[in-house]
Amino acid sequence: MSGMGLRRAGCAETRTSGSEGGPRRRTAGKPRHRASVRPYTYPPVARGYCYLTAVMDWASRRVLAFRVSNTPDASFCIDALEEALQRYDAPEIFNSDQGSQFTSDRFTGLLTSHGIRISMDGRGHWPGNVFIERLWRTVKYKDVYLKGYESIPEARRELAAYFDFHNRRHRHQGLNDRTPDEVYWSTLQTERTAA
Repeated sequence: MSGMGLRRAGCAETRTSGSEGGPRRRTAGKPRHRASVRPYTYPPVARGYCYLTAVMDWASRRVLAFRVSNTPDASFCIDALEEALQRYDAPEIFNSDQGSQFTSDRFTGLLTSHGIRISMDGRGHWPGNVFIERLWRTVKYKDVYLKGYESIPEARRELAAYFDFHNRRHRHQGLNDRTPDEVYWSTLQTERTAA
């Protein structure tokens, strides 16, 4: 966890107020050392919707990994989680909702094989969702809706560019006008120095 710099983690499937279709599930939780992974509210593409998941460090709001898929099965969530675990140290706790992607044996097995404790939220628990929901809203209104992706490959390219911007250049008031990268890497350095 300390190498990953994570404070909170989670995974869930969500949807906005019903206008976009699909199931509504939430993530939450406030324990220390967590990351978050969760599908998005079906970003539109030219002929339908796709599914987006991202692993986020909740302390810094840094997006650690993401995946786009045309199906809501567990594999794309597992792929995002695997990438985050390969690139960063494992968090202490991983928080998610109780969606089928996150209660699957493959997903929970991956977490437990890395010694990560699993935390799952009850239905309708919104306070722990605040950061990831804010990310999804920002992604929709500052990228997805403005660009109108034609295909899933285009969505992958554009979202990669957006998350790079989010991590490296987007200053957050809640982070004292610092970027997620500034907070993530400075926190990680502080933890390593203290250890």
